[in-house]
Amino acid sequence: MRQVSADIHSPLWEDVYVTDEMMARAPKAVDYLREKNALQNLASSMVNHPEEVLPRFVELAMNMTGGISAGLSLLDAAAEPAVFHWRHLCGSLSRLEGIVTPRNDSPCGVTLDRAAPVVTRHSERIYSWIADAGVVVPEVLLVPLFISGKTPLGTLWIVSDKLGHFDREHARMATELATFVGIALRMQRTEEQLRKALEEQEILTTEMNHRIKNLFALTDSMIWLGVRGAGSKEEMAQALSGRLHALANAHDLVLGGMDENLQAPGQSQFGALIKAITDPYEYSDSDSRRFTRSGPAVSCNEHAVSGIALVINELATNAVKYGPLRTTAGHVAVEWKDDGEHIVLLWKERGGLPIDAPPIRKGFGTRLVESTIVTRFGGTVDYHWERDGLLARIAIPRAVLSTG
Repeated sequence: MRQVSADIHSPLWEDVYVTDEMMARAPKAVDYLREKNALQNLASSMVNHPEEVLPRFVELAMNMTGGISAGLSLLDAAAEPAVFHWRHLCGSLSRLEGIVTPRNDSPCGVTLDRAAPVVTRHSERIYSWIADAGVVVPEVLLVPLFISGKTPLGTLWIVSDKLGHFDREHARMATELATFVGIALRMQRTEEQLRKALEEQEILTTEMNHRIKNLFALTDSMIWLGVRGAGSKEEMAQALSGRLHALANAHDLVLGGMDENLQAPGQSQFGALIKAITDPYEYSDSDSRRFTRSGPAVSCNEHAVSGIALVINELATNAVKYGPLRTTAGHVAVEWKDDGEHIVLLWKERGGLPIDAPPIRKGFGTRLVESTIVTRFGGTVDYHWERDGLLARIAIPRAVLSTG
């Protein structure tokens, strides 16, 4: 659209914007009973039919001020550049319902900038887009519309087919109606936000119940499988404690970023998860690192986090019990890559006691890893028992991490 053709300090501009002249006009007789009834009408619409508040507001404003047409220019500040959308038009210009006009090249924009009523006279003389639409507007009263007194919603405009029609009482009436509607819209938005918050709280409660049930089931499974696989109650207690701590760390990663509205982020970084599980196995009094971790940034949804945490914990626990982490020189390199379809993780142990042969039997930890990766995630696990340590290759379908 073409920009305004008159400078704001030009005589033409001053001949179009005649607000001061309007304020000096002798006001017509005021019908206060009619004003009271109009406000009651709006209040009734707000309670019984909130969706009708804006169209009723426009119609009442036009009728009370004696205009021939009226409408709302609703601000879309997110557009680039910002624009107004014409809505709820009534009277002679109702055919223009839905058109889009510029924020910074219009009387509506001037009205919002001034945050006060504005009156124009034949504004088509300096706004070419009005003339291009074939519209002649002898006089227009514009009133800013705000929510909570500060958030701009747009403007109400009322057209008269007579010059010198509007006076300060018309501006006052339209402003009072606009203030009332701003309050009504704020209440309506607050109600909508409250309803949304209650719905989200219900969803969150259901999700938390689901998680708790899953944790109980998982814990029960670990206990009974641990009983069959442990050599003593002390060994079982130690193993179970480590697995529960791994679950707790994973749980913290998912819920640790919960915001003030009790909304969890729902995503954790794969690398951050691995670090959280393996950090407890580092030396606390040494600068040397027992783990190195490397790989691209990969998001991991909350439903996969607990399973991956248990798998990494089992591998780390076995490395402490049987592998390189039994010695001070032992080291584990954890690497992962994204091949487009899978996240492939390599667990490389080095520096442990020499391995002469693979384990004769599978312990609970090994079964837990395979059950989680193969059965639950639909991935693969391959063990290579090299003399210097275990090399495990785990492939997890990418879709499992992204959608759960």
